[in-house]
Amino acid sequence: MTDILGWRKKFGVLGPSTNTIVQPEFDAMRPDGVTNHYSRIYTSNAQAVSNESFLAGTTIISDNVLDAVDSIMTCSPDYLIMGMSAITFYGGIEGANNFKEKIETASGVGVSIGSHSTTKALHAYGNIKKIAFFSPYFPIANKEVRQYFEECGFAVAQEVCLECPSWTAIAEVPTNQLRKILDELNSKEVDALVQVGTNLCMAKLAGEVEAVVKKPVIAINTATYWHALRSNGIEDKIPGFGKLLEEL
Repeated sequence: MTDILGWRKKFGVLGPSTNTIVQPEFDAMRPDGVTNHYSRIYTSNAQAVSNESFLAGTTIISDNVLDAVDSIMTCSPDYLIMGMSAITFYGGIEGANNFKEKIETASGVGVSIGSHSTTKALHAYGNIKKIAFFSPYFPIANKEVRQYFEECGFAVAQEVCLECPSWTAIAEVPTNQLRKILDELNSKEVDALVQVGTNLCMAKLAGEVEAVVKKPVIAINTATYWHALRSNGIEDKIPGFGKLLEEL
């Protein structure tokens, strides 16, 4: 017997309780026969006004993630998707591997995490050597993202951190500001543009900008959902979010 609506796969999505972008963006990318079930990782709406408070806030989310895993597993999902990206970059490749292993050990199923998914997406495009990225984070977290990508073999030409004042403020960054940042990061020496921070509304915009600049523009929510689909043998081509979901 299979789930009536999730007859292909049931995905459990783990995300901070303050995140309002992951759920609608993942649902917009969802093919027929796949269902998304969101489990909120409790976190107060931290006022991330410094490196220290931002790091402390993300650490709280990391500490609470296993409670969200326990909750989502009651609906018997086939696979999990991590809808929070900062903690998946902490500690470089080893840290990402350890985080992934922690979730998979606790759940008994596989999981797609933002850091590894974005790397897989860059490799899927092919011939990507130098990237530029931006985030809603503070410098202390951008440093971790840079370290991760460099350990994966990518040169980071430029980076931007928006230093958003709270978790919910991340979802309030307007599209025109995001578009301007992408324009500023784009240069001839950069092979791809990358956005991290799952509460930025970027999935549709990345596809639009990619069509104009003629190089990969990877939104982390798109990369992570793409990775989950392809890891589960779902090869549907989904328009509107760029080449990653449309062709790869």
